[in-house]
Amino acid sequence: MVDIDWPEDFGRWLDRLEGEARTGDEHSRLLLAYTARALDQLRSLTDPPSRDGETATLRWVRQSRRYPLWRVSHAYDPRVAVRLICWFPLGAGTVVVTLFAADKAGLGDVFYDGVAARADPMIDQWKRETSYEEKS
Repeated sequence: MVDIDWPEDFGRWLDRLEGEARTGDEHSRLLLAYTARALDQLRSLTDPPSRDGETATLRWVRQSRRYPLWRVSHAYDPRVAVRLICWFPLGAGTVVVTLFAADKAGLGDVFYDGVAARADPMIDQWKRETSYEEKS
């Protein structure tokens, strides 16, 4: 199993979402349920994915730039479209959730056009927060 980690910004978003769900906000409950399922899917991985090992819910993001990015999704739901954008640091046994679980239902594929531009700084932030150094 891989460990799951994330930058502080994602943790704050998740805490806020959990709080809203506890107060009865149905939309937040739905987002939280899909986010929890996606995190469970990542947690159940035994190794980082490979491009030839893509599944319907775990796919390589072809708009990746500096880092190879993956997205975790769920089956179609007309109410929301939660996507987690992730990075698997080489040899770390960790997956880093680099972007907020975005409710992209209203955005469609436009969401992916800016993924790398937003994910790269989040990965850099996580590296600073954890003092992670890439293995050569």
